[in-house]
Amino acid sequence: MKRATIRITLCGLALVLLTACGGRTKEDIIQKARDVSTRAELEKALGKPTDIAKVGPVERWKYKASNGEVVFVILGDTVTLQATGGPDDKK
Repeated sequence: MKRATIRITLCGLALVLLTACGGRTKEDIIQKARDVSTRAELEKALGKPTDIAKVGPVERWKYKASNGEVVFVILGDTVTLQATGGPDDKK
């Protein structure tokens, strides 16, 4: 009985982790951020970014997706650029 409970718990945890990591695609992220123009709007639409890098007034917000990542560049309070990268890139 204990083994069955442990297996069910581990399967549930694995499902939660897979959903959290692979739930959004690059296209989903871009679609949700389509009309965003400020930092506050971006965070409201997408939540906290996976990574933030800051140099002076410029910030780079990175959101991981199941098929790569989407990067937004923020200058001051204005979202100025978005780029995608990841497994779909052909170099």
